[in-house]
Amino acid sequence: MANKKNNDAHPEEPRDPDESRRADEPRIRDKRRVDPETGDVRDAADRDGAGRDGAARGDASESARASAPAAAKSGRGKPGATGGEDALSPDDQALLDQAATDLVAEMRSDMKRAQAELVNFRTRVERDRAANREAVIAEVIRSFLPALDDLALAEAHGDLVEGAPLTIVAQKLRASFEKYGLREVGEKGELFDPAFHEAVVQLPNPEVTVNTIAEVISAGYVLGDRLVRPAKVAVFVPAE
Repeated sequence: MANKKNNDAHPEEPRDPDESRRADEPRIRDKRRVDPETGDVRDAADRDGAGRDGAARGDASESARASAPAAAKSGRGKPGATGGEDALSPDDQALLDQAATDLVAEMRSDMKRAQAELVNFRTRVERDRAANREAVIAEVIRSFLPALDDLALAEAHGDLVEGAPLTIVAQKLRASFEKYGLREVGEKGELFDPAFHEAVVQLPNPEVTVNTIAEVISAGYVLGDRLVRPAKVAVFVPAE
């Protein structure tokens, strides 16, 4: 009866709310009436407290076991461990510095090569632009050559009188072409040059030793270094 009254006076304490979250973990509950360390008789409250203490010790030990691998991995808990990476050796540091120097030198070389290629590209573009401009001007001038031929024939027949309107037009037209570098080639008595002259007639002449222009049939024109039209000429050739 005494034990029953004692149990009624000390009802069991409510369970720990965290027990529901740790249902899968093992629980250590010491329900023995006699304390194995002191030999005293324990009541129900003491037995429940001992069980909770044992469970807490079990949880603590389980947490310590779980954290031990992480601590060992990070280097904590080891004597002299700092948790950082080891410094590079002098040889490794020298190799790293040499690699950085080589990389910088290679990048500078690539940059200089790219600059040189850009300069060459600009030079080619400017040269091609000038050549295209000259070709367009030469094509326009070529379309006006028949008018220049007519003016030359009129001048040869004495139709271009000084001060006459046609003479002024001829002078302005020729001045405009000369402004672009147009010049006339082919002149009587000049040595024959197949690069600028086209021989329409060949006349043997014992007085000449090389091919010489005997007469200019139609003048030729050159724009800069570009031949717009070769001069058509009659040529004296050495007699056999």
